[in-house]
Amino acid sequence: MRQYETAFLVSPKLEEEEIKATIQETADIVSKKKGKIVKQDIWGKRKLAYPIKKHEEAYYVFFTYEGEADIPAELERRFKQSDKIIRYLTVKKSEKENIRSKRKKSKVTRRKTSSVEKPSPEVENEEKLSPEKTDEEKE
Repeated sequence: MRQYETAFLVSPKLEEEEIKATIQETADIVSKKKGKIVKQDIWGKRKLAYPIKKHEEAYYVFFTYEGEADIPAELERRFKQSDKIIRYLTVKKSEKENIRSKRKKSKVTRRKTSSVEKPSPEVENEEKLSPEKTDEEKE
């Protein structure tokens, strides 16, 4: 199964109960299509960056779920039919992103903290063999 993330904006003109019902309907579509909701993130009412369908604000909702390709297609079909949803976006999460983030984390944990390095004995010997002359010695 693939992992998807769907973000949608719910119209701010709806009642609180209608918003909760819309979110629940969307979650039910995922479960009816034999998908599994991994994470549900509701940001609440936020100001939009620019007006969408004459709305200045909207309720932001994010779903992360696992399932087949027919789930996002069904969600988008229903979003298009509904006036409650003013904007939506579905993104397929790639497995490579997860692998890269794990590798980066493992590299950070492998690094050793080193103490202040001492000069090697060769460098110390060179300093003893060729001392620098001071201004008084040069004259």
